[in-house]
Amino acid sequence: MEITGKIIAVLPAQGGTSKTGNEWKKQEYVLETHEQYPKKVCFQIFGSDRIDQAAIQPGEELTVYFDIDSREYNGRWFTNINCWKVERVMGVGGMEGEMVPQGAAFASPAPDFPAASPTDDLPF
Repeated sequence: MEITGKIIAVLPAQGGTSKTGNEWKKQEYVLETHEQYPKKVCFQIFGSDRIDQAAIQPGEELTVYFDIDSREYNGRWFTNINCWKVERVMGVGGMEGEMVPQGAAFASPAPDFPAASPTDDLPF
């Protein structure tokens, strides 16, 4: 999934040590869309190297690629929006809204499936 908008907040980084003794760090960001009725979406990046690589700043126009994951804990459900790639939307030196891939992919992208053959008789 992906969403494009402006970063309106960079929340403080959170970190700690896991049960196995490994250090962890995550940072959350709030993006606001440019729709008629703008939506605000809080997403997170997990891992200090990925946070540094993305280097997201307030006011930036971004396209954020993410996965949604929900889990149950003590009878309540929690949902995370986990970012795996960031692209900056640049208007300088090109057309307004032109996508310039300056961000980093944090995981391998979705598989690239070959196009359907013209003899394929499936209706979709």
